[in-house]
Amino acid sequence: MPHTKRQIVEKESVVVKFVGDSGDGMQLSGSVFSDSAALAGNDLATFPDFPAEIRAPQNTVAGVSGFQVHMGSEKIFTTGDMVDVLVSMNPASLRANLKWAKKGATILVDTDAFDEKSIEKAGYKQNPLEDHSLEAYHMIKAPITAMTKESLKELGIDNKTAERSKNMFALGILYFIFNRDLKMAFNYFEERFKKNPKLVEINKVAIQAGYNYADTVEALESVIQVGAAKMPKGRYRNITGNTATAWGLLAASEKSGRPLFLGSYPITPATEILMELAKHKSLGAKVFQAEDEIAGICSSIGAAYTGSMACTTTSGPGLSLKSEAIGLAVMTELPLIIVDVQRGGPSTGLPTKSEQSDLMQALFGRNGDGPVIVIAASTADNCFNYAYMTAKLSMEHMTPAILLTDGYLGFGSALFRIPKMSEMPPINPPIAKANDKDYKPYKRDAETLVRQWALPGTDGLRHRIGGLEKENITGVVSMDPMNHQVMVDLRAAKVEKIADVIPDQEIDGNKKGDLLVVSWGGTYGAVHSAVKKAQSEGKSISHAHFHYISPLPKNTEKVLKGFKKILVCELNSGQFVNYLKMKFPLPNFHQFNKVQGLPFMINELNDKFNQILEEK
Repeated sequence: MPHTKRQIVEKESVVVKFVGDSGDGMQLSGSVFSDSAALAGNDLATFPDFPAEIRAPQNTVAGVSGFQVHMGSEKIFTTGDMVDVLVSMNPASLRANLKWAKKGATILVDTDAFDEKSIEKAGYKQNPLEDHSLEAYHMIKAPITAMTKESLKELGIDNKTAERSKNMFALGILYFIFNRDLKMAFNYFEERFKKNPKLVEINKVAIQAGYNYADTVEALESVIQVGAAKMPKGRYRNITGNTATAWGLLAASEKSGRPLFLGSYPITPATEILMELAKHKSLGAKVFQAEDEIAGICSSIGAAYTGSMACTTTSGPGLSLKSEAIGLAVMTELPLIIVDVQRGGPSTGLPTKSEQSDLMQALFGRNGDGPVIVIAASTADNCFNYAYMTAKLSMEHMTPAILLTDGYLGFGSALFRIPKMSEMPPINPPIAKANDKDYKPYKRDAETLVRQWALPGTDGLRHRIGGLEKENITGVVSMDPMNHQVMVDLRAAKVEKIADVIPDQEIDGNKKGDLLVVSWGGTYGAVHSAVKKAQSEGKSISHAHFHYISPLPKNTEKVLKGFKKILVCELNSGQFVNYLKMKFPLPNFHQFNKVQGLPFMINELNDKFNQILEEK
């Protein structure tokens, strides 16, 4: 049961970060802690941060793995800037993350890990626990490794297994600090490790020992209480962006009546979508792990031809390999959902770090004029909604559609209210009817310019489509230059007409003013929070966050023209701002770009806002 011995300090929100070596179990500790926060009714956002190397050098800054949790009694929009509580399992993790700790933050360290060799390997000249350099923080120095081994010795396990359980001992201390009930953790262990009862027992004993130790530490004069957030009624769960994307695709398949097919090749940070969909054969999902990126998308195009809701998932390097096949889907006018979970580039780049560097590739990365729908999710939980909408628009308008998420969203998590299928908008693919005497492969709806989806084997609908240019309406191969002009124009016009059915661009704040801050994708939380702070200070500032990028909402130009200055914030070198300049050559665009594999911080955004507002 939660304890009541110490003074309880109420806080609206808290940022906690677990950091240690790659093998220290920081991801598991963070997952257990964030799930307990969700069960306690907190709103939350999380972000795992781990090295790209599979076996990073032990006890080095490059090998540090982390998991950050921002939880609160109010709506949480970001994973947090500065950390209130830092759990550091070795010198390297302390060195790498101390800069993110607030002055006065609580720092829990495993003193057993601070031996001379590890201290030197981390780049310290002397032990930071003894040189008075940490006096600005509230330190909890505990021999975590030794106490974990002592607590587990009666279970008769080997020394290595006992040592690996130190993350649970540290987590027990955190449960005490945050006045959490250990039953939440026990239930997690019983579910996750149900096939290994011994492992369940080890984790329970270790976390209980850490909790009991915290109860005896004099340095803990108070504990922290974060109240439950007021949320709309419903069923909630903590969900990652990749899982939410998979669920959104499953929901679209059910709603459309089209069986889901995923043809993909594993790639960080998108692989978990493939893994999640592979679990749902009972829902009719067919998952094909191809030998490479090209095979993955080509198998999906074949599935689309046969009438499946066809998908492929990838990251930036894989999207480049898929470019020719995307052009084939454009030419054949087949629905195809491409999910690009962006990461730092170019080339292999930063596989485990987040960036918004694939926008231009999504918009223009094909030979010839091959326009596609481009949509971007903005939070881990709304990956569900935008995956659903990407599938809906692709099928209803018979054209490929790219959903852009990123590593920050895909790996991160948020509290997700699970919707009822009755709440989701209908999906009505234009399926051609059997024995339609007027059917032609490229005969189009007069309003939408959408051709019909003729499923192979349907009586009376024999047809041919392919990568060579086709004659309008009849679909026979054509090299006629005038026909090519017609088909290129029709394909572009079809995508532009989708602006008629997507929502108008919304503005958070006044519709006219001194500064409009523009963002897209996973930067939403930080930019939204920074704008709200500036608005509370009385500044004439508004925010427009874009989800629909190709086509843009119909009122985009009107939104932009309402402000004296426009500041576009994005995690690349200026791709969206240049796209907007192409569409709307206004004189008042400014940009703020960051390409560090890190999200925006609220304070740096506010500094930029003030700079732009003060410029004459």
